[in-house]
Amino acid sequence: MHKSWDSGSTCKMALNDSLSNALSHMTNCEKARKTECTIKPSSSLIKKVLQIMKDRMYIGDFNEHQGRGNYIRINLLGKINKCGSIKPRLSVQSNEIEKYEKRYLPAKDFGMIIISTNKGLMTHHEAKEKGLGGRLISYVY
Repeated sequence: MHKSWDSGSTCKMALNDSLSNALSHMTNCEKARKTECTIKPSSSLIKKVLQIMKDRMYIGDFNEHQGRGNYIRINLLGKINKCGSIKPRLSVQSNEIEKYEKRYLPAKDFGMIIISTNKGLMTHHEAKEKGLGGRLISYVY
């Protein structure tokens, strides 16, 4: 596996899970106290996860650049302790969410798990509130 870094802030790894690559790159940039990171390639799933993170004030604004090799530039706020994707994408019912909350988050009501439901992507708080189950996608705290 070959990694190449462009100016220290662009993720250009050729692995199968682009969401996992994006989230681990964001965590690494946060630990290095960078104010901005660039994620390449972009996908609709990554953009939806970033939008949820932006709505919950974990990251600042982000914008997608079209052209040769789409990429997303993200403004970091320094509020992410850890984030990552959940593999395998476990199927969860609404009454089982608390079990996975204990597994992936460090404390109750601290952080969020992003779940893909039939109503779209949402946090585990919203899924429990609406009584929906789905597949676990990622976690952030």
